[in-house]
Amino acid sequence: MTAAYVALGSNLGDSRRYLSEAIEAMARLPSTRVEARSRVYRTPPWGMLEQPPFLNAAVRLDTALSADELLDALLAIERAAGRSREGERWGPRTLDLDLLHMDGVRLAGERLTLPHPRIAERAFVLLPLAELAPTLDLPGQGQVAELLAALDCSGCEALP
Repeated sequence: MTAAYVALGSNLGDSRRYLSEAIEAMARLPSTRVEARSRVYRTPPWGMLEQPPFLNAAVRLDTALSADELLDALLAIERAAGRSREGERWGPRTLDLDLLHMDGVRLAGERLTLPHPRIAERAFVLLPLAELAPTLDLPGQGQVAELLAALDCSGCEALP
């Protein structure tokens, strides 16, 4: 089993429900367990600013799936939630699942790069990830807590 970290985001429809259902769907994946989940955060939009705020979270999975198999499963969960990858990048979406890191796995491909190359830029990813693994060292980027300390987290708030 390998530890894998997944970021979740939504800003269309019933975002809390989309996040919860996605976590339940990940728990049903073969040879996979949800080991931990962060709180949900409300965060300002990133990239395309003229859209509603996001709800974001992160989960730690233990999985026997390969990185490509896990990515395929995450994309299928997105599609089941009505996610379309057509349209503007970083635009509104019902569900976004990003595979951030898998212990011992480094990839640099067209389809998947691990660890995710833009983690260090994104408070909406690092805030929930830091709850799960503050001392996680992301190869080529640094330790999660240190990366988070370097970012402006204004406008981000943990929800009850």
